[in-house]
Amino acid sequence: MMIPYPLLQVILVPIIVAFLSIFLGNLGKRLGWIAFATLTYTSLIMIKIGIDLWNGIGPYYEEYYWSTALFNIKFGFLADGLSLPVALIMNMICAACALYSIHYMEHRIEQLYGEERKGMYVVYFSIYLLFAVGLVGVALSTNLAQMYVFTELTLIPSYIMIDLFGYVDRHRIAMMYFIWNHIGAAMFLIGITLAYIGTGSFEVFALRNLIGNNFAIWVCFFILVGWLVKMAVFGFHVWLPWAHGEHPTSIAAIIATIVGLGNYVIVRLLYGELFSVFKIFSIPLLIIAIITMIYGGFLSIAQDDMKRLYACSTISQTAYSILGIATLTVMGVVGGIFYFLSHILGKCVLFSVAGIVLCQTGIRDMRKLGGLARKMPLTATLCILGSMVLSAFPPLSGFQGEWIMFVGVFKEAGSFMGLIVALVAIFATFLTVIYTFWPVIRVFFGPLPSELENVKEAPLTMTLPLFMLMFISFILGIYPESLVALITPVIKAMTP
Repeated sequence: MMIPYPLLQVILVPIIVAFLSIFLGNLGKRLGWIAFATLTYTSLIMIKIGIDLWNGIGPYYEEYYWSTALFNIKFGFLADGLSLPVALIMNMICAACALYSIHYMEHRIEQLYGEERKGMYVVYFSIYLLFAVGLVGVALSTNLAQMYVFTELTLIPSYIMIDLFGYVDRHRIAMMYFIWNHIGAAMFLIGITLAYIGTGSFEVFALRNLIGNNFAIWVCFFILVGWLVKMAVFGFHVWLPWAHGEHPTSIAAIIATIVGLGNYVIVRLLYGELFSVFKIFSIPLLIIAIITMIYGGFLSIAQDDMKRLYACSTISQTAYSILGIATLTVMGVVGGIFYFLSHILGKCVLFSVAGIVLCQTGIRDMRKLGGLARKMPLTATLCILGSMVLSAFPPLSGFQGEWIMFVGVFKEAGSFMGLIVALVAIFATFLTVIYTFWPVIRVFFGPLPSELENVKEAPLTMTLPLFMLMFISFILGIYPESLVALITPVIKAMTP
């Protein structure tokens, strides 16, 4: 069955539904079901495209014109073995979080605005859909200016979310988040502007024409640093624990996705189009990744706030993918992308578990929790599974992603420097096991505080979508070829 303009539909349908949601305020929290149905529909479209790619049909490319009269401005979407898996998994995470949001935001809106403020559901779910559009748009874009617009579309809604629905000192933290991420976006904009000056085009594939041009190293520098700011690597990380920890938990998982999205952009733009220039930054990027992994790990271990711990762990986890990409080996890059996708699946579950605990108990401090497994067995199971993903326990996807990535790291380990990097990275994996399973023990096992005797399990609208994400992780863990077979040919084609 032919689907007309499938990639354009993936972008336009959520935008149209977001606009229509403005007129459906009387539905209140039931708007969450509309958001879920919308994102499920666009996910099904991308699954159909993925099946075609698997069968050798494609890649899919669509091109459209804004204006032909004066500036001949066009934009396009590309679904190949690299962009399609990234877009699909991010979109499925957004669909799962839309369903999860129904109960969570009912709790949060009642806390902040009272039971009768149905209009706040309109605000939440309409801009929520723009999140998915921004994420998928970045992955599918073939135009740098278009990619920048979609990047901003992930930033502005998330800023509004913190400001309207966040927790402690939300207005100040929202502004901190906005400023830091706009610094990163501004550097990205400088990079793509220099690319336009050097090539006369905003097309992604025109970047390769910069090779040999004096602009090339500066384009690479600004794009790389801009996204490293947004990825909160060491030195640029100060905003993330605050913003990530104080977001409404229903979208904190998506913020982790935004942070990790830089891995895809770096591979698509710099590794793929400016390889000979990007390799200059390989060693500094390896060092930054190692420092970030270790620092983020120790920072996570030091936390007592459940949400803040998972926020800090994002710093460390994102650096794993950077490490793989910085090896400049096919296996390292494939592993880096695989690990990014695995991480956002696991982190979505863990952040959502923190939100469930907060909803059901009103407590974030792990020192005041314990023994909840007997009251919330489904939530405890999800926390264990999410921790297994991040800690790379088989048969879930984290094991395969980390294995493939470390194969690439050890291929780079021919030099003494490379061997040291590989060994330190392995040490960081032990820190991951500590900071992911430490909350499991503290929150769900041990004695149950007397004030938590009446705690109940979360509704299925919160737990069931998370189990679906863990099922995806399980499939990728037992059959990694389903992802690797799509990504590897694209990365090989990019590698000189």
